[in-house]
Amino acid sequence: MAGLYFEEFTVGHVFSHSLTRTVTEMDNTLFSALTMNPQPLHMDEEFSSKTEFGQRLVNSLFTLGLVIGITVTDTTLGTTIANLGMTDVNFPNPVFHGDTIHVETTVISTRLSKSRGNAGIVEFEHKGINQRGETVCLCRRSAFMKCRPEAGK
Repeated sequence: MAGLYFEEFTVGHVFSHSLTRTVTEMDNTLFSALTMNPQPLHMDEEFSSKTEFGQRLVNSLFTLGLVIGITVTDTTLGTTIANLGMTDVNFPNPVFHGDTIHVETTVISTRLSKSRGNAGIVEFEHKGINQRGETVCLCRRSAFMKCRPEAGK
């Protein structure tokens, strides 16, 4: 498994994830359609061209999902029990078709579970950054993580 166990996370550690993704028009249109979001800022080029942005914006929930998804291989792949929540979600700059997103993750806190001795809670801060160095997404995520299996079990 690529993911880390609870004991392997250190508060203050920063992951600079090597996986990146260029967002396409299809990503935005399909995600918006699948989530029943007809917002013309995402779907209508003519409408969007007359806004302050001059073009369509990528759906912010796609951006959030992409930012968190990019982090999985380095952090939680196969070792997370569940996501407990996301807070402090911000989109300080828009994402446009053709933007390439990379992500940095900082471990904010760790604590053993009070109810389950084989698990702990890790709080991450994820920062999505475009190719221009602009932050496009910030999010805090709490993950319920497996502890390392005891030897011999």
